[in-house]
Amino acid sequence: MRGLQGRSGWWTVAVLGLLLAGCASKTGRQAPVEERGPQTASVAADPAPGAAPPKPLPGAENAGKPGYYTVKPGDTLIRIGLESGQNWRDLVRWNGLDNPNLIEVGQVLRVVPPSATVAESGAVSRPVGSPTVTPTNGAASSSTKAAAATAVPAPAPAPATPAPAAPTEDDPGFMWPTGGALLAGFDEAKNKGLDLAGKAGDPVVAAADGRVVYAGAGLRGYGNLIILKHNNTFLTAYAHNQLLLVKEDQAVRKGQKIAEMGNSDSDRVKLHFEIRRQGKPVDPSRYLPNR
Repeated sequence: MRGLQGRSGWWTVAVLGLLLAGCASKTGRQAPVEERGPQTASVAADPAPGAAPPKPLPGAENAGKPGYYTVKPGDTLIRIGLESGQNWRDLVRWNGLDNPNLIEVGQVLRVVPPSATVAESGAVSRPVGSPTVTPTNGAASSSTKAAAATAVPAPAPAPATPAPAAPTEDDPGFMWPTGGALLAGFDEAKNKGLDLAGKAGDPVVAAADGRVVYAGAGLRGYGNLIILKHNNTFLTAYAHNQLLLVKEDQAVRKGQKIAEMGNSDSDRVKLHFEIRRQGKPVDPSRYLPNR
């Protein structure tokens, strides 16, 4: 029995010794890993020696200059075109964009024609008309007096009815795009146009002669949208339609039916109508005739 107990005690001591040695061995291997961890993270965060700086975004050299726009989060070319008063297809061309759906936050885009900067910086001169020269010699004066003495005065012309003013750059001659009642007026902070009531399918007409620069549903909050460009100053927008009847780059006439009223991206049937002067929303009631 003593022999067995002696052997048993010896094996117990041996096993405990091996276990302790194993623990010490494992502890010794883990320590260097814990010390190297922060150093590895620090090296990874620092740029490699001699690495080239990040490549600047396209157009960065024009940031802040007149006629250029810096892309913000959530921007699309359609929205930038509306905000700048331009056709989004022109923005693609002026900026040499391969894919209009790929623009980056911080990218700087030209939003005026390439020739506009030169035109804006130069003075515009207009020729001055030459005054009429009246003869001063005696013979001419005598004949003129004789003709005046014998001439029979012509009858006064009847007053003419004034013709309607032709559309101009500052006044395209807008008309109401629908006959519905006013639901909400212009508010620069909350409502960038007028909301007009109606029934689904009611006609929506062009407020003035123009060309379609956008027709689709790619601008959040507007639903099925049409944007017309009337001249270099004015755009109009027609939102929430149920059906669009015109296509991009199509010329339209004042009063032409371009859409049917609906409630796309809206909580009720209505037409949201905007007038934008050089991209900035203005109160349409200032440009529309009295009802």
